[in-house]
Amino acid sequence: MLKEMPNKFSEVTPEIEKLAEKCSVSIDPSLYERYAVKRGLREDTGEGVLVGLTEISKVVSYVIEDRAMIPCPGRLYFRGINIEDLVDGFIKEKRFGFEEVTYLLLFGELPTEEELQQLIDLLAEYRQLPTNFVRDIIMKAPSRDMMNTLARSVLTLFSYDDYASDISVPNVLRQSLQLIALFPVLAIYGYQAYSHYHNGDSLFIHKPQADLSTAENILYLLRPDNKYTELEARILDLCLVLHAEHGGGNNSTFTTHVVTSSGTDTYSAVAAALASLRGPKHGGANIKVMEMFDDIKANIKDWTDEDEIREYLKKILNKEAFDGAGLIYGMGHAIYSISDPRAKALEGFVQKLAEEKGLQEEYALYSMVEKIAPEEIKAKRKSAREVSANVDFYSGFVYRMLGLPLELYTPIFAIARISGWSAHRLEELVSGGKIIRPAYANVAKPKEYIPIKQRVKSAKKEEKEDK
Repeated sequence: MLKEMPNKFSEVTPEIEKLAEKCSVSIDPSLYERYAVKRGLREDTGEGVLVGLTEISKVVSYVIEDRAMIPCPGRLYFRGINIEDLVDGFIKEKRFGFEEVTYLLLFGELPTEEELQQLIDLLAEYRQLPTNFVRDIIMKAPSRDMMNTLARSVLTLFSYDDYASDISVPNVLRQSLQLIALFPVLAIYGYQAYSHYHNGDSLFIHKPQADLSTAENILYLLRPDNKYTELEARILDLCLVLHAEHGGGNNSTFTTHVVTSSGTDTYSAVAAALASLRGPKHGGANIKVMEMFDDIKANIKDWTDEDEIREYLKKILNKEAFDGAGLIYGMGHAIYSISDPRAKALEGFVQKLAEEKGLQEEYALYSMVEKIAPEEIKAKRKSAREVSANVDFYSGFVYRMLGLPLELYTPIFAIARISGWSAHRLEELVSGGKIIRPAYANVAKPKEYIPIKQRVKSAKKEEKEDK
């Protein structure tokens, strides 16, 4: 275990605190309205500002009737195919779906059996890291943050690629497939190094297996005994499918488009997307859901008492409980209102896994919160807009039941979303053309230049006045 030592590098000194005050002056909020700025690139309705076109996926949350936006049950399409149909298809045929969905996202059509096997074989071949990469990169300076480790590993792979800066479509496709194959290995090896050096746990570095799916390899690489049940692997595979893609406007995918438009290399573009996904407002949402439920379980005596649960949820909304943010995490979505199709697809399998793990009471608590929370949120906001559980509401519970460490929750999201990022990067290279460069209006008042000695005198004068 690494010994904790005072770290001057990480210290925020009083001098830095004082300087930080100069950085903390915010722009007058009224100016955003005056200049008609679409904050967050969103319209007043919450709908995203149209900044590009894509054929990769479509998110539907409303229909237009008599020129009015009418909320509808959410739908998600991958290359024009409803995600519900995709999920039903591979589940009924008892196949793993992530590799099939990856093929669909990258190439725009469903694969034949032969084409799917070709992709599976290619991913298995690409799942091998360069010689000594684990020793020289992953085992050196292991980070507590697995997204940091993953991004660092991706950037370092640039040095092992003889054609790293080549942005021709065949080369970018080769790089993309390699990263899709390697993400589970990089993430889990990074966690194993962290767990060993920081927590003093035993170090397990298993080799990925060519005959296993992406979901199976994740569980195989993570667990000391390599064992997992079929249900565990299939529900993890479903999570990967549901997280693989979600339109061009989500923060990390838009980042992929922006960075790709500059003409940069694949490793830099993917590292930028990882940096975006790391944020708690994007990829870390299910961690907040888990923390919230830990708090609920600790403060509610009877998990079956609807009134007690309702009163505690009111406290959370009133900033009197949990983290004081006034949010019930996992409820609501920037796009969906009536329902999130990903949450609907996941919910039934969550119940099956809870039964396998003997966690029916905890699942019942989730179901109760899912029922009560929308009612309380609407009452608190005095809003007619529907609120429903999003995919993060259940995904964290799934990961906990699978025994995945909290540190890997967001990397699992990245392992899934790299397929979507890769499809969007290729689409931007082929169809984009221009560097993405929106405008920012400068609202600062003009200032005169002051010679440095006068600035010093001015500072001393202010100091005297303060005294």
